[in-house]
Amino acid sequence: MKTYIKFLTKIFLNSFFNIFLITFCLIFILNLLTELDFFKDINVSDYFPIYLSLLNTPSLIFEMFPFIFLISTQLFFHELINNNQINTLKYSGLKNSKILIIINFLTFFLGILLITFFYNFSSNLKNFYLELKSSYTTDNKYLAVITNNGLWIKDVIDDKILMINASKIEENYIVNVYLSEFDKNFEIIRNIKSKKIDIKDKKWLIYDAEIFKQNHKTEEKLIQLKTNFDYEIIQNLFSNLSSLSLMELIEMRKNYLKLNYSVTDLNLHLLNLFSYPFYLVLMTLISSVIMLNSKNLVNKYIKIVFGLLVSVTIYYIYNYFYVLGVTEKINSTISIVLPLIILLIINSYFLRNINAK
Repeated sequence: MKTYIKFLTKIFLNSFFNIFLITFCLIFILNLLTELDFFKDINVSDYFPIYLSLLNTPSLIFEMFPFIFLISTQLFFHELINNNQINTLKYSGLKNSKILIIINFLTFFLGILLITFFYNFSSNLKNFYLELKSSYTTDNKYLAVITNNGLWIKDVIDDKILMINASKIEENYIVNVYLSEFDKNFEIIRNIKSKKIDIKDKKWLIYDAEIFKQNHKTEEKLIQLKTNFDYEIIQNLFSNLSSLSLMELIEMRKNYLKLNYSVTDLNLHLLNLFSYPFYLVLMTLISSVIMLNSKNLVNKYIKIVFGLLVSVTIYYIYNYFYVLGVTEKINSTISIVLPLIILLIINSYFLRNINAK
């Protein structure tokens, strides 16, 4: 590896890890305050909120990486400009475009590592965090999961336990349903089989029900069943996708399709992950452009503040298109790709004559 590549890589990685550590500490402290507020009336160990904060922080950090790369790039160029090293490199024949190629290649490589290792690591910790914290919430007795065998729901209401399995969801109906009703001691009360149940409200309407009770079978055209779930709640049950690894997300998508469950959120989340390295590269580029076009500006804080304002603007634009994708106002792929194209066009405009800067 050439000496100047090692030199630039070292400076960039030092900037990146410094900003990463600062961001980690800030997020950990803010998360700890949230956990302390949550457990203020609950008797737990003094160290438990700290432990939960440590588990949850990596997942929150992952969402902050675009900002981390942007600020890291600003510090990288500030050091080169402040020590006049960028001019020394320029006089040695190293153009600005070459520096950008090196740090953006490094950013892309780090982005792949973050998706492959850090994301899966943080999602496992997030899953563990949710499991631990759910035991202290009021709704921990309710459960819903999607597997190869369809939708499974556990519900507790009026001292009765309901175990429900459905093969599909069609509009506001669950299809091919088998429901078992138990008392609080898990003694079976009855089993109900139905081809269609209306779950629009929390009072379910069971059509053409076959009821099995004490070895006797009866049939009713329509019965009502009180539950804690309705269509909207079930549709929003699996929104915490950050607690699933890449392989789990892909497997869940297969199960969603079998169940006829909406995969819009999943598609967006997966597209967002796969495009993440490109997003980081574009954030690094925009930060580089800001620094190279303002290197004669003495006050470094003005540069950093301006860079943060730009990054926040980009963040809100990115989220705006993401919401449009979630609400299906625009195609999922377009909602992820269009902000990247806009960012690429902006970068391309300011990258003109970059070597003359």
